[in-house]
Amino acid sequence: MKFIDGKIFKMMVISASNNLYNHYPEVDALNVFPVPDGDTGMNMNLTMTSGMKEVANRSDDNLYDIAKIFSRGLLMGARGNSGVITSQIFRGFSESLVNKTKIDAVGLAEAFDNGRKVAYKAVLKPVEGTILTVIRESSAKLLDSVDSKTTIEEAFEILLAEANASLDRTPNLLPVLKEVGVVDSGGAGLIKILEGMQSAVTGYVINRHEAEAVNASGQAQVAASEENEEFGYCTEFILRLGPVDTKKPFNKNRFTSVLNAHGNSLVVVQDEDLVKVHVHTLKPGDIFNYAQQFGEFVKLKCENMTEQHNEILFNEKSGNGLHMAASELNKAPLAAPKEAEPQKEYAIIATSSGKGIDELFNEVGVDYIVSGGQTMNPSTNDFLTAVEKANAKNIYILPNNGNIIMAANQVKDVVKDKSNVVVIPSKTIMQGVVAAMNFNPDLSIKDNEKVMNESLSSVKSGQVTFAIKDTEINGIKVKKDEFMAILNSKDILSSHKNKFDALKVLLKNMVDEDSSVITVLLGQDVASEKDKEKVEKYIEKEFKECDADVRIGDQPVYSFIVGVE
Repeated sequence: MKFIDGKIFKMMVISASNNLYNHYPEVDALNVFPVPDGDTGMNMNLTMTSGMKEVANRSDDNLYDIAKIFSRGLLMGARGNSGVITSQIFRGFSESLVNKTKIDAVGLAEAFDNGRKVAYKAVLKPVEGTILTVIRESSAKLLDSVDSKTTIEEAFEILLAEANASLDRTPNLLPVLKEVGVVDSGGAGLIKILEGMQSAVTGYVINRHEAEAVNASGQAQVAASEENEEFGYCTEFILRLGPVDTKKPFNKNRFTSVLNAHGNSLVVVQDEDLVKVHVHTLKPGDIFNYAQQFGEFVKLKCENMTEQHNEILFNEKSGNGLHMAASELNKAPLAAPKEAEPQKEYAIIATSSGKGIDELFNEVGVDYIVSGGQTMNPSTNDFLTAVEKANAKNIYILPNNGNIIMAANQVKDVVKDKSNVVVIPSKTIMQGVVAAMNFNPDLSIKDNEKVMNESLSSVKSGQVTFAIKDTEINGIKVKKDEFMAILNSKDILSSHKNKFDALKVLLKNMVDEDSSVITVLLGQDVASEKDKEKVEKYIEKEFKECDADVRIGDQPVYSFIVGVE
């Protein structure tokens, strides 16, 4: 193959996304930190799926058009640092294709090299031994190795050989990888993407495997359910193929691959000229339009599963005013279009992961909650939706997680003509709470940003959660299912069989003579008044000089979230 055009690139994207989907649990397993979060593989998987769905039903020949649409989809769906970096790689890739309908091996090398440049610029402090190193070294090797005679297949062989070699070298560049005995997870995810692309250019588009996976909490789940929170439409139809003079030739494998890329729970059954389809999708219209290229419908059925679910789950409004029933939210624009309302001067948006934490943010002046956090990083599009609903001239976003900051920052470019968005780089829930408390509507935009940023250092943060694997980090031995005392989201202090013992160690390391306030948020596994009283009595006994605020946060995964001021 000498050239890649729009149609070929679309199949490369589908194959790459599916290959990453099939292997994302393996990428997650490379995570250095033994905490039960969605992490690298899942974040990259959801990011790629978002981009792939934007191009799956396109039939454009123009390479730039497809690449631009793909890049936009990645941008909106980007989750976590790894997902954002992936989106930036392909943003740079697409930007190099302006006015190009197709590219050869040299053009491919130039596109990946530009992807490398854009990705590095997006990271404030690039760290070597990561996905950045893998894209830098592999794209440089490709650029040095190809010429006008190189085929696309040969180019991918060169690219992947160097990417794998670069990945193998990551432990030599990042000591923590060598200590734990793994390669970089982001780099491994990138290789799965490149492998999927290579497979497509050699003539085989990889399909998704509908296998059962086990999540970090040990609960069985269907791998295809990463988007179950969106539900969508249960779509069924019977299609009569032909006639051949007006309809496209039908290929079941390709037809199945495209539909699988655009939804889940897919069943395709062919009986001579009849094709019966069942699929859950967010865009049934796209499915119908694609299918009608091959025949005419005998029967159609489409049910809104989201609406059915929301009627059950949200039969009443939340008492804190931060959330509305989704069914009411969907109807709201018809009754009172947001764009018709005057913009507020200020609004604060915060990431939260529990009802009690929502209430705490409400108390300190947060206007809108983005659901997510450590166990499921929200996407750029989630923040964009929140910004639109907040409807303010100046908006402060509190990500409250180091792995969410980059996704939040991407919103600024999307809405710069509508709102001024300021991201306060809060890395923990308690930093977010303190930053919101320090917002003053009487201050200027810049002064508020300065004050809120400075407040982040005024609180110490800690967590207690369970380990998902045996490991040793910085001399601390951790056993699977034990409870870890973690300081500032990254420093493991100790590991215990009892979660309350871990909390005690954490508090003793966080509280000093300058401390005055201790806040403890109890997770779902300790969300009882008895547990709350137990923690209160311990703090009253051991830290008499401090005021204690112990409340049920109802957050998943983390038994205790602690803040000390």
